[in-house]
Amino acid sequence: MSTSHSASATEARAVRVWVDGRTVWIALEDGRTVGFPADKFRLLRDATEESLAKVKIEARGKALRWDELDEDLTVEGILAGRWKI
Repeated sequence: MSTSHSASATEARAVRVWVDGRTVWIALEDGRTVGFPADKFRLLRDATEESLAKVKIEARGKALRWDELDEDLTVEGILAGRWKI
């Protein structure tokens, strides 16, 4: 049995990422914009605002990467609310 999950979390891809204060924002290719508090993730919580702002999109939009912090988060995990406190 095959199912279709258009715009599901597993298919969501980021097209833009930015940080405003301590909130990380992601624009998704389906038009949604979501934000999450950096403090929900241990390595991001402890990061300076300068380090936090150095985020980039990886894995063809399926992940966020902070090289300086050696931290990766999947878009799927963020949308599902899987916080690593």
